[in-house]
Amino acid sequence: MMGEGLIIGVLDTGIKARHPSFKDTKMPPAPRPPKWKGTCFAGFACNNKIIGAKAFFNGTNPSPQDTNGHGTHVAGTAAGNFVKNANILGMAKGDASGMAPLAHLSIYKVCFPIYGCGYSEIYAAIDQAIKDRVDIISMSISGGHNDTFYSDAVARGSLAAIRQGIVPVAAAGNDGPTTGTLSHSAPWVLTVGATTTDRRISSIVELGNGKKFLGESAYHPKTWDSTIMYPLEFPGKYGDANASCCVPSALTNLNLKGKIVICYGCAVSDEERGNATYNAGAEGMIVMNLAIRGLTTSSPAHVLPATNVGYSATTEIVNYYTNNKATATAAIHFNGTQFGIEPSPAVASFSSRGPSIMNGGIIKPDVLAPGVNILAAWPTDVGPNPNPLATHTFNFESGTSMATPHVSGIVALVKSKHRGWTPAEIMSAIVTTANDSWTTAGDLIKDDTSYNTAGIYATGGGQVNPIKAMDPGLVFGHTFNNYIEYLCGLGYNQTEMTWMVGSRTTCTGVKNLTATELNYPSIAVNLTQLATSQIVRRTAKNVGDPREEYMAKITEPTGVRVDLSTYRLKFTRVNQEESYDVKFFLKGAYPSQGSDMIRRGKIVWDSGKHLVTTPIAVRFV
Repeated sequence: MMGEGLIIGVLDTGIKARHPSFKDTKMPPAPRPPKWKGTCFAGFACNNKIIGAKAFFNGTNPSPQDTNGHGTHVAGTAAGNFVKNANILGMAKGDASGMAPLAHLSIYKVCFPIYGCGYSEIYAAIDQAIKDRVDIISMSISGGHNDTFYSDAVARGSLAAIRQGIVPVAAAGNDGPTTGTLSHSAPWVLTVGATTTDRRISSIVELGNGKKFLGESAYHPKTWDSTIMYPLEFPGKYGDANASCCVPSALTNLNLKGKIVICYGCAVSDEERGNATYNAGAEGMIVMNLAIRGLTTSSPAHVLPATNVGYSATTEIVNYYTNNKATATAAIHFNGTQFGIEPSPAVASFSSRGPSIMNGGIIKPDVLAPGVNILAAWPTDVGPNPNPLATHTFNFESGTSMATPHVSGIVALVKSKHRGWTPAEIMSAIVTTANDSWTTAGDLIKDDTSYNTAGIYATGGGQVNPIKAMDPGLVFGHTFNNYIEYLCGLGYNQTEMTWMVGSRTTCTGVKNLTATELNYPSIAVNLTQLATSQIVRRTAKNVGDPREEYMAKITEPTGVRVDLSTYRLKFTRVNQEESYDVKFFLKGAYPSQGSDMIRRGKIVWDSGKHLVTTPIAVRFV
């Protein structure tokens, strides 16, 4: 199962159609009408891989050609075909493919230079994708943290999509590690956060005092002498913020000839920073994370010998330079592609966190996926000497934008095996089979900001597990009407409901559902000093063996007792449903302000064959 027959709609910056990742070698033909109704922009290089391509800009339909790279990278990650000897400047060599290499792609360009990704463009593209009859919509698009659902084009368009059985997948955003920064938090959208992998494109900083720090760079110069200790220079030593970040205008009058330059990773891109230091005569560059970026490092295709280091190295390097300005030296050692780095996966520092103030507290992101230094298709060659004629071009990119297409591809894998499942059931399969630990011993996933344990509103269910998601055992589902009841429970008025649904809709006579009452695969409850207990109902559907019996294992949130109305679920047929109540009680004294006001736990239903995990968040408010 590689996604055969499924169509992934990608909303982004377009695509470079002639990249080898989008050849249609061994691809099945495009589905025939009425299954597929999409078309391609006139003259665009569509084939059996790319079966649709359109662009939306200010009421017009220009070319969907990608001039940015982001859309090409995302599409390749979701459903790129097999490419041998993929690499970036010789690093991370191997055969590359997307998560669903036999799925078809339909491209919807909605993001443009200067203008970004407009509301009307996003909404128009989702509407077109629905008409074209895609199966999944992948949206690596940012949004507002405090957007109501009716003012979020992704949420509003996705509600229409799930009504047609289409699974919407969206990026959580790159505004972490601050809490409450998550975008696209609607329960009908599969929201994805980003994690690191165990791979590093290793370049090590050695200071004159003998200390060494692991960094990363895709560019490993072949003629570099790593035994030379070069003088170290810091343009920001006098407090100029722009000089500290090596902004080009701040380096114009500096002579950095023969030196390794240290710069904070801020204000401008590494490419701009690198060009500025190179033009000022520098031999090399060390890009240092700010505190907010923690230990998450990128691996850029630098234009000069350079390395990017985490914040723990930043403090050591700056202190060393400050105390030894006249004699400070450094060398850079390039060690190629390394694997086995721990802890991994860890939540990327930039990955946006919940809780969302707009969704009633539902745990978001739903899951995590690889999103740091992801190798995928790129429209142009990269590095210090790019070849304009190169076609076998790849690049490393980081962001929840990169995590999202991993999950979109996994949705295609699940849907190709279970054609009759609803979007909610597919989302449930992915959430309840995710891994919340990074070791076989059960150590919870770490936060790459500090290597402390990541919170439940950073991880959601945990790292997505595609193999288990295809055979989850149980699923939690709901209907479109349940979403209407949920929106009414949020207090939306008739005008707002009509905007959301696309036709006249009122909450009069409609049962109101709270976020907790929605039959979601995770559970989030609020306890207060006046309401120290709560009961939640869940209904599980058997999609495993006809006869299967599950026993419950509970990990209680600290200070909270969790009881079930039954600790055994017995099924005698496929699609049988069983309901149970989950009761939450405060144990001991109510937490004082300033303490951990969000506690995590989980319920694991274990049949011996399947493990079905319901993540739990208890908030003291």
